[in-house]
Order: sequence, then C-alpha cells, then structure tokens
Amino acid sequence: MAENAQDRPTHRLAGYEALIERYDLHVIPNWHRSLVTTSGIHRINSSGGLVEEIYPPSYWPGDTLGDHLEFALKYDGTNLAILDSLFQEVAEEDFLEYVRSKPTGKYARRLWYLYEFLTGKRLPLDDVKQGNYVDLLEPEKYYTVSPARKIRRQRIDDNLLGDPRFCPTVRRTEILGKFESADIPKLCRSVVDGYSPELLRRALGYLYTKETKSSFEIEHIRLTSTRTERFVALLQLAEQEDFCEKTRLIELQNRIVDPRFRDSDYRMSQNYVGETVAWQEEKIHFVCPKPEDLAELMEGLITAHKRMDTSDVSPVVHAAVIAYGFVFLHPFEDGNGRIHRFLIHNILARRGFTPKGVMFPISASMLKNPADYDASLEAFSRPLMALVEYSLDEEGRMTVHNDTARWYRYIDMTPQVEALFKFIDQTVKVDLVRELDFLANYDNTKKAIQEIVDMPDRKIDLFIRFCLQNNGRLSARKRKSHFDFLSDEEVARMEQAVSVAYGRTTLNDD
Repeated sequence: MAENAQDRPTHRLAGYEALIERYDLHVIPNWHRSLVTTSGIHRINSSGGLVEEIYPPSYWPGDTLGDHLEFALKYDGTNLAILDSLFQEVAEEDFLEYVRSKPTGKYARRLWYLYEFLTGKRLPLDDVKQGNYVDLLEPEKYYTVSPARKIRRQRIDDNLLGDPRFCPTVRRTEILGKFESADIPKLCRSVVDGYSPELLRRALGYLYTKETKSSFEIEHIRLTSTRTERFVALLQLAEQEDFCEKTRLIELQNRIVDPRFRDSDYRMSQNYVGETVAWQEEKIHFVCPKPEDLAELMEGLITAHKRMDTSDVSPVVHAAVIAYGFVFLHPFEDGNGRIHRFLIHNILARRGFTPKGVMFPISASMLKNPADYDASLEAFSRPLMALVEYSLDEEGRMTVHNDTARWYRYIDMTPQVEALFKFIDQTVKVDLVRELDFLANYDNTKKAIQEIVDMPDRKIDLFIRFCLQNNGRLSARKRKSHFDFLSDEEVARMEQAVSVAYGRTTLNDD
C-alpha cells in the first residue's frame, strides 16, 4: 500500500537555522545545523566539517525567538557572528520579553550578556541580584581563558578569548583532544635529549635558515642573502620579545619587505588576494577587511593576544588564533603571510611550548603540504566570499559595498587550530627528527672520511654533498672537477662511509 504524504516524516528547522530563515540573515553557515523531525529517530550526518543533526519530535523547542535562541546555545553552540547579525534584526521588545520571562535562567543570562556585548546597547533591565555565576562558554566544549572576567550585571563569567572588537571561538573537537593528549612538547624534549648540545646549536642555525627559506617560498618570493639574514635575526628574537603590538608589527613589516614597500601604519586602501586569469579579469580568492574597520579589528586582535598570553589557554590555540587572525585581517600592503608565520613561532616560543634552543620549521611542513595549508585558509575565506559585495575598477582597485566587519571579528577558528596542530605534529615527528639525524650522521661520516684521507673540511663537505645528490656515489664528472687527487680505493672507501651513515638518503635543496 502506498504511503500517504501526510504520514511521511517532515523536518522543521530549529536553533540558528530557524532564526536565519525567519529573519532572512546572510551569514557564514554554522558548523552545526539542527532539524527536528515530526516522526523518526535521532540521526547525525557529517560532511566537510559541517554536522547536520536531526532530533526526534520531543526536542521541538517552540516557535518564539527565545525558544530557538536557547535551543541554538544548547545544541548548535555559541556563534557570535550569527548572533551579532540576528541582534541587528530582532525587535528589542521581543528579546526583552524572552529575558524577562526567565530572568535568572542561565541561557537567558548568557544571551542577555551577549546582546549587550555584541550590540553595545544597555537594555532596560535590572542587574541580577542573586544566583551563581555561570560560564559564558562551557569550558568542556570550548577553549576558554581563565581567570574569567566577572560580570556582575548578569552574574556571568566572561571566559571568551577576546572582546567585542575581535573575538574568535575555538571548539574542543576529538582531533584537538588527541593532539593535546599526545603532549607534543614532551615528545620534542625526548627527541632533543638524544643529541649533544653542540649538535643542537648547529641544528638550530640550520633550522632558522630552513624556516626562512620555506616561509618565503610559500609566497614565491625570491630570497636574497640580505633577506635571509634579516628574517633569521628576527627568528632568533622570537623566544625573547613580544612582537604582537602595533609598533612591533610595523617594525617587523619594515624589516622583512623590500624597503620600497615599508608601511608606517596599517594600510589605508582596500586590498585582496587574487590572480589574473585573463586580460582585465581577476579571480578573487579573499577580500580583506575594509580599511576603516582595520584599526579597531587590530586593537581587538592585540587585546585578545594579551588576554590569552596571561591565561592558561593552550599555546597552540593562542598561536593559531593570533597568527591566522592576523593574516585574515591583512593589515599591511606586503609581508602579511611571512608575519603570520613568524607570529606562530613568536607565541609558541614565548609560551614555552617550544623547548629552549629548538625551533620547529613549521613553514617547511606547510610548504610540503600545500593542500592542507590552503584548506586552513579557505575554511574561512571560501564561505566569507559568498557574503562580500565588491567591485573592481579598470585599474584593479576594489571597493567593498556592504558591512563586513563582523565576519572578521567573530571567526570560528577551530579548523585553523586543528591545522596548526597537524603541522606542528608533522614537524616534530618527522622533520625535526630527520634534520637532527642528518647532522648526527654527517658528523659520523666526516670523522670516518678524515680517517681515510685527511682533507680540508670544505672538501669533505663537498664529497658528502655530491654523494648524497647522486644516490651515494661520486659521479665521474664531479670526481674529475673536484677530487682528481683521490685514488679509486680512497673514493670507494669514502663512498662506503657515506652509505653506512645515510643508506639510500639523498640530499635535495630543501
């Protein structure tokens, strides 16, 4: 017998999705989408970082603004950008009616605080006089700062990572939980303890250079010896000095870019990231904040940095939020990507995540995994681009026509934190171990060669390099041009010394 249409289960939007439809909001989609079925069981569908959850009928919250707001906080999480968009559209009286109906409820108090936090308006409501303080974000669901700011008005503990000018959120996910429980700093210390202080000192010099080369190569920038020296000098300061304040960021920009492109302040023009695909046709990948919004956004980013710097929030969360936040704000005309990657080192080193005397060549991991690095940037840029209304003139100058600041203020940076943890994990488990092993093997090889032929260090270095570039053998051409003084027996024994130390390892230019 055919099923009647009226017997088929239907799904009703709930939480943020219901409010987005009701108020016709144009927003970056929330990571979690809720529906309530009229008949059926609880189901979860996940795809591309987005979760769609279908709840049984008993979960239906009701039809009012307050009903769906409470449901959103309970099941969809705290999405500041959507709440900011919503609070611009809802009638204040409707929101007041909800808060007055539950003046001491924990969700009502949270939403009341967030309304005033996001809009800057003080609602005509008396302060809460009694009851326990409640956390604004649940620490078991989000990375939060402690100690929290005590808000007497709503009896709320504000444990957000930032303030209304710039306040990203980071959710606690299974991926992040696994990375944190792995204790990467401890793993790194156990790796480092197996090598002599002298070898570590030499390795650090090499890693500084490798990080510099990789960071520039990501942006396809030609690296000169002067640029290398400048950037290495900055990396050497990363452990000691805090660069995340306006004057230091400008100084940083001035030291790493071509002198002709030095900025004396944040940019005053609209910039974007794009590529020319045809004559007078640009493909736009990312639109940066409007210049008139930039100063306040950067003040907020620096304040968030200071707040996390004095808290117990994970150093990797701290580094990802500030470094990715910086590159999304794009405050300078040139050098933003390199500063973004430098800030990762600066924060990890100052927070003690990186052991003293060691540096993680994270840019090398990014360079080797470009799809993962691009995905970490596109997790924000791709949904953002659907919301930005812009035009380009004949000279490629951009004008942004709508208000976009909230999208840069309130980013869910969970994907970026997951990506940074992955790059660090790869760096410590693979790259750092490989570099240290390479140097240790090099020392052993050099000693073995000196026992065969007492050559100058420079000649030994060349011999090892030439062998590693040629699958462990010295080519006839290189022998003739550089080592014609060696006998066949000496060459064979020296090649054997290289093979014993390195096996089939070959040397490439990275």
